Amino acid sequence: MSFITLNITCDEEKRELLFAELSLFPFDAFEETEIGILASCEKDTWNPDEVKPVLDRYQVEYQVEEVAKVNWNEEWEKNYDPVVVGDQCIVRATFHEPKPSFPYEIIITPKMSFGTGHHATTWQVLNYQLSLDHQGKKVIDVGCGTGALAIMAYKRGAKEVTAVDIDDWCIENSAENFSLNSCENINLKLGGIEEVPGSEVFDVMLVNINKNVLLEQMQDYNQRLASGGVLVLSGFYQEDISDLRQSAEALSLNYVDESEKNRWAMLVFRKN
Repeated sequence: MSFITLNITCDEEKRELLFAELSLFPFDAFEETEIGILASCEKDTWNPDEVKPVLDRYQVEYQVEEVAKVNWNEEWEKNYDPVVVGDQCIVRATFHEPKPSFPYEIIITPKMSFGTGHHATTWQVLNYQLSLDHQGKKVIDVGCGTGALAIMAYKRGAKEVTAVDIDDWCIENSAENFSLNSCENINLKLGGIEEVPGSEVFDVMLVNINKNVLLEQMQDYNQRLASGGVLVLSGFYQEDISDLRQSAEALSLNYVDESEKNRWAMLVFRKN
């Protein structure tokens, strides 16, 4: 699978406006650069005819490049350091020394997947999980990537864990990481939330994807969230909080908490 990288040159004022407008398109990731914005998406979702009018309106220079999927395992080993979450969790690779002083040690080999704990979204959800009651709960990790959030749920005492992702690389990687962490019987499925029957409900839902998907699937999450259940959302920017709150609260999901790290945000809701 190839990706399209859109490298935009713009000033600070246009950067914020472009973030907001481009988030309406199926870009998987955004990154601020010294000269502007870097946006990327899968090649089969790229539609230059839709994006070009926005870029032309802001009169910015940009370059479009097609890149192959990166082998994150090779890149990671070059300069990867373990990630410490709070004072209780460490996310490390197999080539790092064990750290038994941490109550929760998550071993990850990323391969082609997203979710090593370095990214602010993964870090925030892991950090929130440290204070979230998982004991005896039924948990689902939607968009599991490396499976790090599902692993944390398992280690925190969840009675049943399901993990789903639309990327077959992520499924392969999660399966390997579940084995590395001795996580048995995690229900791993290729696909999105639609692969989970609407009649099946969860006490905790961990959804780390992107704003557009979250808005599109909010009703699906609500349908599968048990009464009193907790929905944790991440994968979006701080400026997207109001839109996501409005969408969730329209379904009578109660706002509980939020956090922000490096402009990336997390939201937590509870169902009455």
